[in-house]
Amino acid sequence: MPAKRIYLPDPLVAVTDEVIMAQVDSGSRVVDMGCGNGRLLERLQSDHQCDVLGVELDLNEFAAALGRGLPIIRADLDDGLRDVPSGAFDVAVLSQTLQQIRRPLAVLDEMLRVARRALVVVPNFGHWRVRLQVVLGGRAPVTDSLPYEWFESPNVHFLTMIDFRDLASRGNFKIIKELPIIGDRAVDRAWLANLRAHSALYVLERAG
Repeated sequence: MPAKRIYLPDPLVAVTDEVIMAQVDSGSRVVDMGCGNGRLLERLQSDHQCDVLGVELDLNEFAAALGRGLPIIRADLDDGLRDVPSGAFDVAVLSQTLQQIRRPLAVLDEMLRVARRALVVVPNFGHWRVRLQVVLGGRAPVTDSLPYEWFESPNVHFLTMIDFRDLASRGNFKIIKELPIIGDRAVDRAWLANLRAHSALYVLERAG
């Protein structure tokens, strides 16, 4: 079954796209794993002259990306990218998708098989609004960056920035850069980041 697409409010989408694009050099070969309708890939192609490929499972999103004239393959990330050669890309992107897949470590490992660097954006369940709703309301949180009731949510994993760092320590990769996204910008070395960031971008490379 395709994962249900997370639709974030337009300002958060724009912020996330800008943060990702700032980490991609012009002319890079980029694969976007879980590319949705291809919005980000289209910008990377037009603004950064990147050589791009999208991977998407949802049929409607897949068709929308095709409609933009983008190269795209339909695949389930949990099954890997068997037809993509190792080292085929400079950058692999996984934005707001890691928490939806069954085997996060395996998918991160696959990203760093097909690309030398991975850019991963995850929602931060440690944000103060999330904590406040749980503590005061005693209910599963709903926020701008987590916009679904628990029974509609596509998320199968719930992680904080601290959890992602722990995950990295268990995998065959290392965190090169951690960029908490607070409000409308990414902040390097932010004070109380795990409390203030609604999401975070991680730049990963293979260890060793």
